[in-house]
Order: sequence, then structure tokens, then C-alpha cells
Amino acid sequence: MARSTASGAPRQPLSAKKPGKAAQKTIPVHSATAKLSTAKPVVKKATRSMTKTNGQKPSQRAALVSRSPNTKADKLAIATVVLERLKAEYPDAHCELDYRNPFELLCATILSAQCTDVRVNMVTPVLFRRYPNADALSAAKQEDVEEIVRTTGFFRAKAKSLIGMAGMLVAKYDGDVPRTIAELVPLPGVGRKTANVVLGNAFDINEGIVVDTHVQRLARRLGLTREADPIGIERELMPLFPRDDWALLSHLLIWHGRRTCFARKPVCEKCVVKEVCASCETGNCELR
Repeated sequence: MARSTASGAPRQPLSAKKPGKAAQKTIPVHSATAKLSTAKPVVKKATRSMTKTNGQKPSQRAALVSRSPNTKADKLAIATVVLERLKAEYPDAHCELDYRNPFELLCATILSAQCTDVRVNMVTPVLFRRYPNADALSAAKQEDVEEIVRTTGFFRAKAKSLIGMAGMLVAKYDGDVPRTIAELVPLPGVGRKTANVVLGNAFDINEGIVVDTHVQRLARRLGLTREADPIGIERELMPLFPRDDWALLSHLLIWHGRRTCFARKPVCEKCVVKEVCASCETGNCELR
């Protein structure tokens, strides 16, 4: 998993876009924290009543969802089914980085850039034994940290970021990990994605949605967004899902991306959300 502006000022939290006119007529979405209880699946035929889907199971409701989402209402309907089905498919979905406190999760997430969680989990036990807190890591020698994190890739840059991050924690926050996007993003090696990982998992604060390569791929394949960059994707996903589920949503999509919806040759026949997936219908899964 992998980060302040050119002027050095901290980035402000994203705010959700207001829903389009078509969505406002059917499903009022007043903010990024809108609950899916307000969302009603979109039917394929205009003559069918949307209220007929109330009380239906996801498997029943999916048949009424448009797989060519063009409006906010279409995307909300898909998001409802996706969240329900992935929750059922992966009831134990969680962050797969090993950590015991916010500082360890912050270090592990910095190391996870362009690296697998499995590899990071092989490296961090040694790192945390040697440098258990920000005070210890801030005083570490660059070459010593490089040697520990070498196998995670880009080890020189990562070692520099870890030491710099720890030094800033000591200087500005008495060694503690701050609890806002605005305070986390200026730390060396930390971007919005890393900040969201720490806030959502270490502090249970849903300030945004983690958009890694898996989330980016699945969000586009499902038709929930056409944005190409993580910031744009996050901005479009936020109003589609309940705020309380933002951290969990990332884990669900990541788990599905690692187990079924692969970048190459996704296993569509075993996919629990194929009925509402725009790419599965067109056969363009590998192009998104």
C-alpha cells in the first residue's frame, strides 16, 4: 500500500460530490455519509416499481440492477449489492498487515508500497524489535534500517521515510501517531492512502477510503467509477457506501481482488458479484 502538496501544505479531506439530478430524483444523497438505507435498486424497465425490491435478498435484488450504470442511482444500486455480497463472502476480511499499535501499522504501511503484505510481515518483526517506537527509530542509522527492509524493494527510500517519519512524530506529536488526514499526510513516506489505512484500522476513524491497486481495478470493473487516479476514485466511492463501512469496504475489495477478481484472468464464473458487474457482462474484465 502506498502519499502533501507542492507548497508543503497538508491536503484537506475529500468531500463527496453532490449527486446528479437523476440521482436526486430517486435517491437523495446529501453527503458522503449518506446511508444505503435510502438507496433503492434501479429496475431495468421503467414500468416496474422500485419499491418492489424492498425486503428482497441480494440475490433477488441483483436481477433488477442495471449492469450499465450511467447515473448515480445505478451506481448506488450496484454498490448496495456489492457490499452485501462481499460481506457475506468474506466475513473475516481485515487488514493483512501485522501490527500491534498505530506506530507499527504506520511503519508497515509505508513498507507495503510496491510490496506484498506477506513480505512486509516477514520484515517488520525484526524492525519492531530493534526500533519499538518513534524515539528509537528516529535515532536509527540509515544503513541499519536499509539492511532490515532491503527485501521490500526501494529500501533506501523506505528507510529514509521511516526515519524521517519517526523524527517528525517525536518533534511534533511527542512520538504519538496523529489522528487526522491533515496531520498524517505531511509525514515522510505518507500519502492519503497510507493515512486512510492508519485511521481506519488503528483508530477506527473513517475519514476516507483506501484506494490501492485492487480497489482501483474492481471499482472500475464494476462500473462504480470511470476515474483513473486514486483520488478521483475515492471521491466517487465515498457517497456510494455508508461511512461506517469505508474501512471494511477496502478490505472486502482487496480480498476479492486477491482471491477472485485477478488483474489477469479474473475467475468470473466464481465471482459473487458477477450479476451486477458491468465488465463481466461485456467480457472486458482484463481491459479495466
